[in-house]
Amino acid sequence: MEKIIFNAPDTEESIEFFCLEQTQINNQNYLLVTEDEEGDSEAYILKETSSEGEDTVYEMVEDEQELEAIGKVFAELMEDVDLEY
Repeated sequence: MEKIIFNAPDTEESIEFFCLEQTQINNQNYLLVTEDEEGDSEAYILKETSSEGEDTVYEMVEDEQELEAIGKVFAELMEDVDLEY
């Protein structure tokens, strides 16, 4: 499983996530990430908001309708995982 390191822009704190799945919908890139590689843990859906060279900016999806729609797509892509959103 790919490990991704995110840097919080306001605090410069590094946060490590494991990428469970990625998808593109309507030319928008989304990642399904978790803090733990194995076991039950919180998962987050991140949306790419900009990309410049090697730097890509992602934000957590907070809109309930978008979260539910993208969550359904990830649930279909990952049949062996039980996602609750």
